[in-house]
Amino acid sequence: MSAAAAQPDAAGLPPDAVLFREPWEAHAFAMVLDLHRQGLFSWPEWAHALSIQIAAAAARGDPDRGDTYYHHWMAALESLVATKIEGSAQALQRTRWAWSRAAARTPHGQPIELDADDFDPA
Repeated sequence: MSAAAAQPDAAGLPPDAVLFREPWEAHAFAMVLDLHRQGLFSWPEWAHALSIQIAAAAARGDPDRGDTYYHHWMAALESLVATKIEGSAQALQRTRWAWSRAAARTPHGQPIELDADDFDPA
């Protein structure tokens, strides 16, 4: 490998850096950026929520190999959204159920779209 090929890119990352192991990780990252841009939370609020999740995982014995980082990211996002958006735990669970139903019927690679029937637990 030439010396030029081993140089970091403009963001300071090595050329073989893996940013996202799975597509859902990139989606989670994008959701946080979008919700921040929409003003739902400040960047310090986000950093605090994520640090709480990482500390809790460490206290539970997470070995911090990097493979669970986006799980912490999602837990922080869920926690922060739940505190910022009015609604009960029951409403959040109902939305999770609806999302799960919509995802189950959506072909891979297609956008998931919720409809009113997804919220019916029957």
